[in-house]
Amino acid sequence: MSFLDRIFLENPLRSYIAVAGSILMALLLKRYLSRYIAGLLFRIVHRIAKGVDKRSFVDLVVSPLETFLLLLVIIISFDKLDFPKLLDVTIYKVTTHQLIDAVAVIVLIITFIWLLLRIMDFIAIILHQKADLTESNTDNQLIVFFKDFFKVVLVCFGFILILKFAFHYRISNLLTGLSIATAAIALSTRESLENLIASFIIFFDKPFTTGDQVKVQAFTGTVEKIGLRSTRIRTDQKTFVTVPNKQMVDTILDNLSLRTQRRAFVQLELSAGTSQEALDDFIKAIQQLLESRKDRVENYTVLLADIVKDTFVVTVEFFTAPIPIADFNVFRQEMNMTIIALMRDRNIRLATKDAEIKIVKE
Repeated sequence: MSFLDRIFLENPLRSYIAVAGSILMALLLKRYLSRYIAGLLFRIVHRIAKGVDKRSFVDLVVSPLETFLLLLVIIISFDKLDFPKLLDVTIYKVTTHQLIDAVAVIVLIITFIWLLLRIMDFIAIILHQKADLTESNTDNQLIVFFKDFFKVVLVCFGFILILKFAFHYRISNLLTGLSIATAAIALSTRESLENLIASFIIFFDKPFTTGDQVKVQAFTGTVEKIGLRSTRIRTDQKTFVTVPNKQMVDTILDNLSLRTQRRAFVQLELSAGTSQEALDDFIKAIQQLLESRKDRVENYTVLLADIVKDTFVVTVEFFTAPIPIADFNVFRQEMNMTIIALMRDRNIRLATKDAEIKIVKE
């Protein structure tokens, strides 16, 4: 009998050498083989998305691909050997052979899911690059949302594969149990599901996006992040407010960033002692003032709005372009100070409430 045909643990020495040679060959060639397969995968990705960097893709997937290929070769090689009955002992109704097979399958599935997650990250990078070319930030938020969503789906898919192939669990029973559990969870987490559905409405209907200035309920601020459950707003008092997405959808929301103009309004209650000529001259002076500032004022209205007891009510309303709020406040203050100067030059006074004191003698 040849030396290579000697039996050791129920397998000839020739088989052990073949297994060791296969594993050694896989260790030596895993880098080159994984890069070659990554290049083939890149060709598929490149057809879907043009302008993709091949090096970044290969660097991202080569590590899990190496591990997956090495584990696959090891499992296939050892499967060619007969498991020694001497080592096949039973532990809690599970033999060591079954235990080793289950561990090998679990590790292989985990590595495969790891590879898919890396590919998912690369696809997200591609989509982010395309989304950066657009003016809206909603695309970026949508990519982050769906990337996290599909990652959770992949992890759940890997868990099901482990139950099926490692523990030989009947998936139909699991799906039935999951459907019942899902219904129970849906009833107990109704509010969270409503917020999740509202996040989809925000993403697709786009009543606001990240960076918009909004007014919702009693808060006014800038949207910093749109999450799955809530929206984060940095208020004008520099506080950080978290609003559930359901409230962002159900309540009246004013998107201040979509305004086409900024409005300023002044109501002057002039004394009834003001003559008609002085009142008419004062109104025309304000109109000339606003007309002279056509570089800022887009349209305006100045009129005698009402006549009440001892008071002439003059309203001044003008609109500017949607300039920054700080610049608008400076310009509005400038207009108010000029109106005060016009009143002083014409000796026009605001109406005051006179207190009348009556002395009754018995």
